[in-house]
Amino acid sequence: MQQHTPLEPSPATSQGRSRGSGAFTPESDPVSMSGVPGAPLENRRQLLVKLCWMALWMVYLLYPVQDLARGHYSTTAVVVGSLALAAFVGCYLGLVAFRSWHGTWWRGSYPVLAVMLALAIATPFGYGEAWLGLFTYVSVALGAVLPPRYSLWGVGANTVLFVAVALAVHAQGDTLGGLLLPTFLSGAAMTGVQRLITTMRELREARLVAAHLAASEERLRLARDMHDLLGHSLSLITLKSELARRFMDAGKQEQARDQVTEIEQVARQSLADVRAAISGYRKPTLSVELAAARTALATTGVTLEAPSTLLEAQSGLGGPESEALAWALREAVTNVVRHAAGATQCTVALDQTWDADGARYAVLEVADDGRGPGRSAPGNGLTGLDERLALVGGRLERGPGPHGKGFAIRALVPLGVRVRP
Repeated sequence: MQQHTPLEPSPATSQGRSRGSGAFTPESDPVSMSGVPGAPLENRRQLLVKLCWMALWMVYLLYPVQDLARGHYSTTAVVVGSLALAAFVGCYLGLVAFRSWHGTWWRGSYPVLAVMLALAIATPFGYGEAWLGLFTYVSVALGAVLPPRYSLWGVGANTVLFVAVALAVHAQGDTLGGLLLPTFLSGAAMTGVQRLITTMRELREARLVAAHLAASEERLRLARDMHDLLGHSLSLITLKSELARRFMDAGKQEQARDQVTEIEQVARQSLADVRAAISGYRKPTLSVELAAARTALATTGVTLEAPSTLLEAQSGLGGPESEALAWALREAVTNVVRHAAGATQCTVALDQTWDADGARYAVLEVADDGRGPGRSAPGNGLTGLDERLALVGGRLERGPGPHGKGFAIRALVPLGVRVRP
């Protein structure tokens, strides 16, 4: 009679798409976290899906239902028992619903827990050992609701209370033994799940803070660069404009014309400097594109898997080659977001390889676990990416993902080191 009843499951989400290509620009809006464990629900449909999922675990309450249906009790007892069981299930599902809407903590959780515990204690005394399984659901609720430092103690106390009630109602040994471990382990497992959800939530918040700090740092750097570029030039233009006006007032047209010519030269040079600075800001980098890829994939329910060493410097990788790999990552992720039918996971890896002639290449591989490319021809995005890689001496490879599932894109760019074949 084992009973495993997770309080907050999160069914995986997938989205059917057809293979193609295009360009992706990272959005500045908050990322939708629907489908992520511990994330608040966004609409009633998601709540209904969660409640239906939870209702599947109510099958373990079949034992009390069978006990009421055997005809051992009077009509009044059956009605009271049915109402008690319905109240218990309502409290359990209500706890899931309110916690889903109000976040990880809700002030009404403790009264609901008290009602569940009272019903779990009272029903075995009135109806027998078939109702002892309610303690398992109480353990799960305790593991989910209580603060992490108290939840395991609460689950242990509930288990001890279960044993005491079971002995008081003279439960059989196999019933006591069959429910003892599930009552404790289900609550302990939920305690671990809640700690994992808390850790994931803190990581998401840290990631958002890091993104905001990075954006602020970029704005400050741009402000400093613009000040350095334009401060001196605009001051010089102002001074020469005043000098030109004075020459014109004094009737010195030739000197005024010379000042205007110098103003034009300074303005043109300032414009060229600003354009050069802005073009440097527009160059993609692997770190920025990886953060944008994680955000973009999360909006479609696809998990990004990338090793921590991905952003480490690759020896021999020049600026144009690194920029080409960043473009490849952007285009490959766009391909997954828009066209990877049924994908739930996307893996990104950066490695090195050698050709037969001794040339060393950096290899960026992006693969998804969707339904594959199908019979459609490559889109303009992949064709353009192939041309961009060719400009730096690289190439693009595409085909089935690992184990023949999904779709994989491999972008190769040469490194500045050659070895003997």
